[in-house]
Amino acid sequence: MADITPVPAVETAGKASRATAVLVLADGTVFDGQGFGAATAAVGEVCFNTAMSGYQEILSDPSYAGQIIAFTFPHIGIVGTNSEDVETTTPVVRAMVVRADAEIPSNWRSLATLDDWLKQHHIPGICGLDTRALTNRIRKSGMPHGVVAHDPDGRFDLPALIKMAQGFPGLVGLDLAKEVSCQQMYRWDETPWVHGDGYGRQTAPSWRAVVLDYGVKRNILRLLAGHGAEVIVLPATASYEDVMRQSPDGVLLSNGPGDPDATGSYALKTIRGLIDAGVPMFGICLGHQLLSLALGARTRKMAQGHHGANHPVKDLETGKVEIVSMNHGFTVDSQSLPKGLIETHVSLFDGSNCGLKLDGRPIFSVQYHPEASPGPMDSHYLFERFAQSARR
Repeated sequence: MADITPVPAVETAGKASRATAVLVLADGTVFDGQGFGAATAAVGEVCFNTAMSGYQEILSDPSYAGQIIAFTFPHIGIVGTNSEDVETTTPVVRAMVVRADAEIPSNWRSLATLDDWLKQHHIPGICGLDTRALTNRIRKSGMPHGVVAHDPDGRFDLPALIKMAQGFPGLVGLDLAKEVSCQQMYRWDETPWVHGDGYGRQTAPSWRAVVLDYGVKRNILRLLAGHGAEVIVLPATASYEDVMRQSPDGVLLSNGPGDPDATGSYALKTIRGLIDAGVPMFGICLGHQLLSLALGARTRKMAQGHHGANHPVKDLETGKVEIVSMNHGFTVDSQSLPKGLIETHVSLFDGSNCGLKLDGRPIFSVQYHPEASPGPMDSHYLFERFAQSARR
């Protein structure tokens, strides 16, 4: 018989109450808290995100497949949720962790509470635990494997949950792009959101962008359309011939989850064909890593990754510092860059690679998210750069 027992009472808002959720790590550490969202258990890699806004966009970012997000900002959920601030209609994040759950949101755009939104998408949440202690743990020891379990009755089989966390295979060697990519071609014409008007439509495109979807965020597509593109999205497994059949003026390699080496097993052949054909290319996040692999560089797993909306990145060509949004657990090894592949941006946090360009060719990429919604918007110029190279 499994040892299913109530977890001891915890302090919540100054009052003792029975824990209705736990975060259990693979080493046996248990964080008690209060559950919200879906009443279920989910396993994944635990990372922390330092963003103070945009939690709905973060939770719906396909790049978080296989991960549990712990927010360092304590007041998540304060503006509720709506039908517009999403990066995909089917969120794949495993679970979320936050210090305090905002039960009564206040915002004119709010249509539902975060609790209701999580339930709709079958995502469990836990609040009331010490997120500072969890963040410090990740900073010192790296991203652990863990389980968030929510049970309104507060009864948990802790040994089974520990075993579940220990059984998670991790993201190294895991191809998740196929799981979050579209299954067939589609077209996109929605342009960025404007206060008072909402989203617009691109009705007179001046160039054609083909997007290879490794887990693309909607705001990437919106910004392409906003810069005059006719946008055609293809699955991650699309071949070189599939891409060229669309007569692209430029190809965007999108963001996405998982190990770039695993996704590269089928993606690199397509990318190398496009490089040889001289097609202008722009890579973002996983697309940046795949482009670097196709050109002969290497990638590696990071201890804690970069997840947040306040990361300083330096443009080595201009000396300008941009504040950007990041979400990645793998990085390009800057010591492995072959001749002709030039480092253009670096993180001012740890010096890791954040941008590349191919010498003399209209091919470039960045590790961060220039399309980040709701921001920062320091790097929107990269979309204009891509549009200009594609129009030539």
